[in-house]
Amino acid sequence: MNPQAAELNNIIQEKSAIVFDMLSERGKNIFFPKKGILGQTAEAKGTKINATIGAAIEDDGTPMRLEAIASKINMDPGLVFPYAPSFGRPDIRAKWKSMIYEKNPSLNGVELSLPVVTNALTHGISMAGYMFCDPEDEVIVPDLFWGNYNLTLTSMYGCALTKYNLFKNEGLDLEAFEAKLNEGGIGKKVVILNFPNNPSGYTPTVEEQDAIIAIIKKAANKGNKIVAITDDAYFGLVYEEGIAQESIFTPLAQLHENVLAVKVDGATKEDYVWGFRVGFMTYGIKGGDAALYGALESKTAGAIRGNISNAANISQSLLLAAFESEEYTTQKEAKYDIMKRRYDAVKEALKEEKYKEYFEAIPYNSGYFMCVQLSDGLVGEEIRQLLIQKYSIGLISLGNVLRVAFAAVAASDVKAIFEGIYEACKESKK
Repeated sequence: MNPQAAELNNIIQEKSAIVFDMLSERGKNIFFPKKGILGQTAEAKGTKINATIGAAIEDDGTPMRLEAIASKINMDPGLVFPYAPSFGRPDIRAKWKSMIYEKNPSLNGVELSLPVVTNALTHGISMAGYMFCDPEDEVIVPDLFWGNYNLTLTSMYGCALTKYNLFKNEGLDLEAFEAKLNEGGIGKKVVILNFPNNPSGYTPTVEEQDAIIAIIKKAANKGNKIVAITDDAYFGLVYEEGIAQESIFTPLAQLHENVLAVKVDGATKEDYVWGFRVGFMTYGIKGGDAALYGALESKTAGAIRGNISNAANISQSLLLAAFESEEYTTQKEAKYDIMKRRYDAVKEALKEEKYKEYFEAIPYNSGYFMCVQLSDGLVGEEIRQLLIQKYSIGLISLGNVLRVAFAAVAASDVKAIFEGIYEACKESKK
């Protein structure tokens, strides 16, 4: 083991032996190099002649660049062309942390890590897998989950996804979740909580979120060491009263010494910048302090350094400028209103009683998506193909479930989707 990894491990073990036990073998062996090329480059910062970094510089000391590119970007070249740190730009890390507290006021007074910048949510989930998942580990997910977990966790790290039933009686199946969390005896547990859920578009009610937290705390009290990864890709897009407004990361981050909360979030869906690829990983645990979090940040940055080197500087700079803009809040509220109108259009369309002959909505209240469960005898893939070929409607088939991305559809076109599904189902039944 590299001495720098051992040094970080010693800090983590001293601060929380439980967190150290949660780390995968990769997580235990990874470190962010303070020595070698990066260390020598840092020591040379500020020298009159600096020939350390592998980036070209103009004779005037600014980043070397092609005018064909630079002329299209109205920003300081220093915010665009150089490498960003593997941890992410310090300014956007600090800003995102402050925004987490603003969006989740119940975190007031709770010490969290400084977010580490990832190449958006997919990369964040992958880095969480790197840090905490060994091949023999199981990751607990609902039976309705984002399919990319298969690639990022199963194919990449060899761990298995183990599923529980998500819904029961128009709400969450809390008994199924509790049974799955306690399956297999006392030990390390890795669970992903994704709300609003992809594909169902469901966020727990306040009471359901409280119940989830109680279940996790009870399991932690028994001695289980729980890594709770919160996939907050669609955070903030909640359209109904009585639904949890704060991330489930908020109670998890202060719940128990045996529960490490790992918040994976980003601007992708929240701020409508899918191609920017800027996400964040933030840690929280009861009793966590700067030393523990600093060691986890360094290991995470080391994993990123060894994986993609760093996230794009220009994307981070553009986002920070947006976050600090006076128009940001107003513009974001305007986009939320559009999304809410599309959601309301779905609710209105599904009042049509005839649809129940062939399909019914799975519980939904938030996010980008909703799903319909097809009646027995109907095949999702057949309906999907019919919708494309005859009705020019594109949906996603998940077995006997069809996912509707209403975020991508004008409110005026929503009714046509469900009419198309109805007609396709009727034709398939002939």
